[in-house]
Amino acid sequence: MLGDSADRFAHVVDTFERVRKLYGFRRIEVPVFEATAVFARSLGESTDVVAKEMYSFEDRGGDSLTLRPEFTAGIARAYITEGWQQYAPLKVATHGPLFRYERPQKGRYRQFHQIDAEIIGAAEPLADVELLCFADQLLKELGINDGVTLTLNTLGDAQSRDAWRAALVAHFEGHRDALSEDSVDRLARNPLRILDSKDPRDKAVVDAAPGIDAYLSDEAAAFFDKVTSGLDAAGVAWERNARLVRGLDYYRHTAFEFVTDRLGAQGTVLGGGRYDGLIENMGGPVTPAVGWAAGIERLGMLLDHIQSDALDVAFIPMGEAAEKVAVRILSELRRSGLVCEMGYRGNIKKRMQRANDARAKFAVIIGDDELAEDVAIVRNLQTGVQTKQPIEHLGQIPFSLLDGMSLGRAVDATGSIVDLLTGDQAPQ
Repeated sequence: MLGDSADRFAHVVDTFERVRKLYGFRRIEVPVFEATAVFARSLGESTDVVAKEMYSFEDRGGDSLTLRPEFTAGIARAYITEGWQQYAPLKVATHGPLFRYERPQKGRYRQFHQIDAEIIGAAEPLADVELLCFADQLLKELGINDGVTLTLNTLGDAQSRDAWRAALVAHFEGHRDALSEDSVDRLARNPLRILDSKDPRDKAVVDAAPGIDAYLSDEAAAFFDKVTSGLDAAGVAWERNARLVRGLDYYRHTAFEFVTDRLGAQGTVLGGGRYDGLIENMGGPVTPAVGWAAGIERLGMLLDHIQSDALDVAFIPMGEAAEKVAVRILSELRRSGLVCEMGYRGNIKKRMQRANDARAKFAVIIGDDELAEDVAIVRNLQTGVQTKQPIEHLGQIPFSLLDGMSLGRAVDATGSIVDLLTGDQAPQ
């Protein structure tokens, strides 16, 4: 990534880091590879990710390792092995590269990147609400919420899910001859995933399948009601999608996706759910948890044009003596918080063009004539107005004043203030 794609990527990450702090999520890092069993146990031996898409290899000791295809399994493993139970309820967030061997498509790469947020050790529906508010605010602050819809469903508690699963299996078995080959295969391994089928041969059977609501326990129905009423109270818009599922048995209650059609066919830009059974399934204690993840590349594609950071000052020294002076002043200005660059080569015309291309606010030009006078030419690149300023004071220009184009001022040798736009003296 370079240029626009890198700027979009950085903007998504920077916004995520800022918003996660507003919600009190702690930044964590987890390994890029884990023992293969971590993902096989958490994602299910029969899922496409484990069966077809994982990058797995043997290390020198003969152990099977896998590049992480997602974040949640590694976080759950760390929760069990690193004693993180003492911090529960634990709100954590991370971002970084993931790896899946799948057919590359728009916004999806074999090495791709995600942002991820989890709340571990909280069984309350308010945890689901807070995570969804976090996601909703993130999308709004990125400016990509238009055309993006939060779709929501409940998978119920274990009792509700088991009853619904049995009803779905009976329904699909009764229409086995009408199902696609993939759905017949899923019927034995992962029947809920048939509801996800995009094959037109399955549509009529899926449309007639029983919904979860008829099988919800009172407790599960009350949980979902608290989630939706919490979203309403927070002003987060949502739509019910009774066909939204998660295939693995450790998922419970809330499942959600933020979807858009702005990338062509409708696609998910952020998704997640409650996985109360995962940590227990991996050998840890009974631990409720809920989380979400989003692809950074996909979010970046939805952004409007992102401008790279502008330069405050471009230095254009002409000659070795001027370069030594410029290096000293550059160091002073950078330590004071200004974004500065210096051209290494080229005549003054080419260097000025590069300064304009970089959207620099000011150019500082120093040549032999300026050194003889102990001054530098400071040019406002928005207005074209330039003045001469004493070299010894260039490193003292306040960032707050320089940043305001109408207030760009520097202290001259006599202590008065010289306006860089006009050159006129003004009272202090």
